[in-house]
Amino acid sequence: MSESQKTAVSTSGAPAAIGPYTQAVRIGNLVYTSGQIALDPASGQIVAGGIAEQTTRVLENLQAVLGAAGTDLAHAVKTIVFLKDMNDFAAMNAVYAAYFAPAGVVPPARSTVEVARLPKDSLVEIEVIATV
Repeated sequence: MSESQKTAVSTSGAPAAIGPYTQAVRIGNLVYTSGQIALDPASGQIVAGGIAEQTTRVLENLQAVLGAAGTDLAHAVKTIVFLKDMNDFAAMNAVYAAYFAPAGVVPPARSTVEVARLPKDSLVEIEVIATV
């Protein structure tokens, strides 16, 4: 792949893109994911439960997309977290830490913002930039 060639990344392990976007784009040694919400890739439905369950599903979706691009969460350099309710921050952060900050891993830079509404009324959406 040439250093400037933009390549779509796609996997059945995460919800299919519905609309004019891709699950992720790889250019050079960087991967930019689209935001993932808590959709179960098999059913296409938001997973049952609260913020912990939804954050887990979002991160599993992101793992699948990054895996299809040849990388993983340990190579994430930046994330953006969108929360429906900032009161869910601590519970989201506990799940997030297990995925992004296990012992010995430098966690990515992160921004977290509260938003008025997310697709399918999800409680959380996360996007990632990672190295390959």
